[in-house]
Amino acid sequence: MATPYTPPSIDEYLRERLMPVEGAIPHVQGIDMYGGSIPAGIVGGDLFEYINFQQRYDIDARIQRALKRSQEYLEPLPPGTPPRNSVDDHVQWLKSKAEKKFVSEKEYRAARSSEQVRVAEDLRELYTTAGVLLVDAQGHGIIAAKIASTVHDTFHALMLSELDHRGKTTPELFERINLRLALSATARNALGRIEQANAQEIATMLYGEVGPYGHFRFVNFGHPPPLVYSAEYRKFMDIDRSRMVQFLPLGLQIPENHPDRNRYLSLDSQRTPVKSSDLSELTLLSPGDIFFLYTDGVYDGSDRENRRQLEEVMREHYWQTPKEICKALLDQALKEDDRLRQIGESDRIDDKTVFIIKRN
Repeated sequence: MATPYTPPSIDEYLRERLMPVEGAIPHVQGIDMYGGSIPAGIVGGDLFEYINFQQRYDIDARIQRALKRSQEYLEPLPPGTPPRNSVDDHVQWLKSKAEKKFVSEKEYRAARSSEQVRVAEDLRELYTTAGVLLVDAQGHGIIAAKIASTVHDTFHALMLSELDHRGKTTPELFERINLRLALSATARNALGRIEQANAQEIATMLYGEVGPYGHFRFVNFGHPPPLVYSAEYRKFMDIDRSRMVQFLPLGLQIPENHPDRNRYLSLDSQRTPVKSSDLSELTLLSPGDIFFLYTDGVYDGSDRENRRQLEEVMREHYWQTPKEICKALLDQALKEDDRLRQIGESDRIDDKTVFIIKRN
């Protein structure tokens, strides 16, 4: 007799969807990677994900579509034919204007065609690139998991649009995620808002892209910065923090010149939108070097003793696989949880995530 199906609880469902599978680990030349996460309860607010571009998206088909569009955009619309694409539609609008101060149809079509050629060119970069997404929602438990899930779903919806129109991720994607978590000045869009407490969905986020042999370009919204472990010197290397731009956590600050800024609550300090120059870049210089990404349940980025302990774990395990290194670091974090329980500070225990990127 078949066992009746029991649907998962909301906690089980969120935990399952916030955890990637090993089969999604991308293959990047000269790089091995692995991540692991342990929630403080049944489910938590940490999320990490491999963005395996070749597995998730049909890059070949996207390139062919862009090149086809580049040719279609050059072709004039036959008389009496409805618009075939956005270029035809805009050309008709240009022709409808009484004032003829715009570029010619031929010039406009050529410009839009070249955009698609560039999209195809940028898409080719995804063959050798992998993305890494880390999110740490405030608190832990089902509410934090819901916040992390919101960031996850928003990220992937916007990524589809980015690849359709740009062929790559751009700073605009991150600003839109930031706005998604901002608190509406009215109660309309404030999911989970408790009027009495003026609660807000807050999360940190680090998204980066890994290229061959350890070039790492990333954007950081309030997340602890990566640590770089040198296999040669057997220690974490000191990195000039001024080289790494860090914005406030998602949703706390809307750029001053954003058209909807007055519709959301935002800190008063002025900020311009994220620019390409705000993306930080690091490189693994030698075989065995490691990027260590984490959430504050493992290390808050400031505790010197905690950093020393993690460095000791790395010294003992750096020569192993990323999966083994990840397990050793999480085991150390769990030992720290035991210490917090012994001293009566179990309220400080948080979700914990470790992500290892190693140059092989």
